[in-house]
Formats: sequence, C-alpha cells, structure tokens
Amino acid sequence: MTKTVFPENFLWGGATAANQFEGAYNVDGKGLSVQDVTPQGGMPAKIGDLDPLITDEPTPDNLKLEGIDFYHRYKEDIALFAEMGFKVFRLSIAWSRIFPNGDEKEPNEAGLEFYDKVFDELAKYNIEPLVTLSHYETPLHLARQYNGWASRELISFYERYVRTVFNRYKNKVKYWLTFNEINSVLHGPFMSGGIATPFAELSKQDLYQAVHHELVASALATKVGHEINPDFKIGCMVLAMPAYGYTANPLDQLAAREFENQNYLFSDIHVRGKYPNYIQRYFAENDISIEFAPEDEAILKNTVDFISFSYYMSVAQAHNPEDYEIGQGNIMGGIKNPYLESSEWGWQIDPVGLRLVLNDFYDRYQLPLFIVENGLGAKDVLVDGPDGPTVEDDYRIDYLKKHLQQVGEALTDGVELWGYTTWGPIDLVSASTAQLSKRYGFIYVDRNDDGSGSLARYKKKSFDWYKEVIATNGESLYQ
Repeated sequence: MTKTVFPENFLWGGATAANQFEGAYNVDGKGLSVQDVTPQGGMPAKIGDLDPLITDEPTPDNLKLEGIDFYHRYKEDIALFAEMGFKVFRLSIAWSRIFPNGDEKEPNEAGLEFYDKVFDELAKYNIEPLVTLSHYETPLHLARQYNGWASRELISFYERYVRTVFNRYKNKVKYWLTFNEINSVLHGPFMSGGIATPFAELSKQDLYQAVHHELVASALATKVGHEINPDFKIGCMVLAMPAYGYTANPLDQLAAREFENQNYLFSDIHVRGKYPNYIQRYFAENDISIEFAPEDEAILKNTVDFISFSYYMSVAQAHNPEDYEIGQGNIMGGIKNPYLESSEWGWQIDPVGLRLVLNDFYDRYQLPLFIVENGLGAKDVLVDGPDGPTVEDDYRIDYLKKHLQQVGEALTDGVELWGYTTWGPIDLVSASTAQLSKRYGFIYVDRNDDGSGSLARYKKKSFDWYKEVIATNGESLYQ
C-alpha cells in the first residue's frame, strides 16, 4: 500500500439528500414530492415487482415525512459536522420546498429562507456547501400532471427553479450538481425521474426520451449557472458501477463493456456535449429515435466543470447471466462476484473498484472528479460508552479505510480529485428501502423503523476516526 499525500485543499465531508433527512414534509408551504408517496422506498416493493409501492397520499408509515428532522435541528447537526472538521457538506434543495407544485410562476419565500439559514450556518464554520439541485425529489404534481421527465415541459419548470436558486444563493454556494445519479432513471424511473407510467408499460422510446429531456435540462442549468456566476463549479452526478467480465470469455467481456456503456452515455454527453457513436446501434436495435428540439444540440454543448459520482459496489457480467446467481441488492442487476464480500443488504464490497472508477473516468475525460457518495449501510447497535451511548462500528471504519486507501492509490496514479463526501454522515432514511435501520452515519439518530425514538444524536466510534482522517488530511489512513 502506497502512502499517499492528499492534496492540501482536499474537500473532506459528508453527503445527504433533503427527502431522506429534512423531514417537515408539509411545513412552511412545502409541496409534496414523489418521496412522500413511496413509504417503502424507491425500488420495487418486493422481488418480482417492477415498481415501488406508491400511495395516493402520504401515509404515517413513511419515515421520510419526518426524516431525522434536520429542518428543525440543522444547527445542532452542522455543529457536529464542524466538530469532525468537515470542509464540505453535500445537501440537496427540495424542489417542492421552493416551488410546491413545480410549475408555479413565483417561488415559496419560506423555502428559500430555510436554505439561506442553512448556508449561513455552514459559512459560520467555513464549510463549503455542495448542492444537488434535484435529488430524487421531483414535485409530485409534476409526476402526476405531466408524467415527470417524460414530458418536455419539465425543462422549463426546472430552468425556472434553478434560475431562482442560482440567483438567490450565488454568493453562498460555489459547487453545484444538476441531478443525482442521473443514470438511475433507467432503473427507477418514478423515484429518479418522476415518471408515473408503470415500468412494464414504459417503452424504451419513452424512457430514453425522458433521459434526453433531463440531459438537456442539465446542460441548460450549466449554461444558466455560468451566466449568473462565472465562478460557479457545476458538475454532473452519476451512479458509478464498474463491471467485470465474469470469465475471460470475450463474450463476457463484451457484456461488461455494453453494461458500462449504458452508464457512460450520461457522463459522455455531460462532458462532450453530444451523443456518443456507440449508443446509435443500441437505439437502432431497440427502435429508439430521440426527438430533438431545434435548440437541443446547441444546449447540450454547455458541458460540466467536473464529474461527481456515487460508488458503493461493482458487478460482474456475462453473456449468459441466466446461468449464474444474480447479485442481491445490486440496483442495476449483475451477477454475484465470488471474490467479494457483501453487506447485510447484499451490496458487494469492492474497494479496488473505486480506484478503477477513478482511473477510468479520469483517463476518459481529463476533468476533475469528486466522490460524492460512498459508505456502508449496516444495522448498528447502540451501547453504553464512557461518554454516553455510542456504536462500536469498527466494520464501518474498516470499509471506509479500505476505500480511502484505494482513493490514495488513484491519487498516486495521477487522478485529479477535488474531494470525498461519505454518504449519510448522520443516520438518515434509506432511499432504496425507506428504512432507518440501514444506517450509514458517524452520528447515530435515535429513530427506529416503526417511527419510534427520541431523535437524539449520539457519536459513533467512527465519528472520532473520521475526525482524525480529516485532521491529518488522510495520513492516519496509513497508521
């Protein structure tokens, strides 16, 4: 293991999403989002289903309605992040807090004021906000009235929203992400794109047309942001999932390449400003013909300043996947890799895969990178410690240490990396399962899957470990 010196200005921190931890779902004029009607999470309700459980109205069993109440406890939580030494904090703005239905002409001032207060609190501790404009939080009205991003009309609604927040926070926020895990719309169209059409009825033509609308909107946001403040750094955000050919059979290697191209499509367009050649064959073989508006080609040329991504797992691929065991918990499918361990939720743990992703993205694009999600969901047990309740989460420390050591290897390889934000530095509601028992944080929140709990915050063992990593700028990873 090579001891790596992390860059002097490296941005260490943590990442969250409004719908998973803010709560206050109907407070101060906020409208409903797609998250408020998916009480069991954004993935299929059970094996064999194609769609998540979607309710007509918010139901009491939906933990996201209250989350961990960051809305009322943001000062307490930001103080804890500052105590760990955070240089950056990734959060999202809830679109429906600013435009409750998504298609109004005027924004909700109370929603804007809330984020003013949050950004001011972060500034007090010299913590840079990294803001996701749309993180699985499409206003529910846009999903039900327009079928989400399947409708081109969402581009103008999104533009109005981003112009509003760019202008409002142009002196408070420097780093922006347009859409969270934008490629996930292929696998969770309701959660990711607000597309209300049942998955089984959604044609590939309609799905990829929705993708196009999001990509145009993302490029338009990049253009608008740079016009409002040329110092903005605006990035895309993709779900990174490297694929290994299951065997040395060239057909397995080809299957892995084709799988990865489905994800590269999104970053290629964000960085190069046009559709890549390789996707044309897929479109032709699946009767997909993307409808371009006259202005789309020019808009797409507004490319990003950096690439950010989430990384949790890798997958294996084969030309005959039906002959193998499918990896449980793999959001995008794939075969179980016999060389890797798995988390309690079946997510395969592959630290070296993170080094591969960093090198692949940097070799492909030569743009700065930012790891904006990485972490381990686990069932933590609160125990008595010398300073009060805590969690002895050595498994989380081990997971993060191994991944960060591979980040160090990638830096030594020559990759340019701006920062690293762990997913869920404080426990929050899972996006995929809507559980609180799937905990990621350095900070334990006393709330259970049945909704009970005091919401009290307790530092886990990993809290001090991450604090030391930041204080030593990564040197403690090698001690």
